[in-house]
Amino acid sequence: QVQLVESGGGLVQPGGSLRLSCAASGFIFSTKDMAWYRQAPGKQRDLVASITGGGSTAYADSVKGRFTISRDNAKKTVYLQMNNLKPEDTAVYYCYVPFHNNWGQGTQVTVSS
Repeated sequence: QVQLVESGGGLVQPGGSLRLSCAASGFIFSTKDMAWYRQAPGKQRDLVASITGGGSTAYADSVKGRFTISRDNAKKTVYLQMNNLKPEDTAVYYCYVPFHNNWGQGTQVTVSS
């Protein structure tokens, strides 16, 4: 069973940092592209960052320079390091493996004073 389990969300002040984790199981992790999406209330679910099996990364313009996606194949985990957080980053963040069309449960990130 393909499963993605997220952790690390929470409440943070503007300018702060969070690191999200997504633990994968049930598939061959090391060869699969992985991605982080986010969805704010009433808005579309948008791609935030992606990483290929080979380690190539890509980012939405809105987070470029602030967020870093990475992976640890030994731990079968993908991370999203989020720095200099802004209120507009507030959303539910989802881990996604495109090959299996499988989503994590989502983790809430709230950036507020």
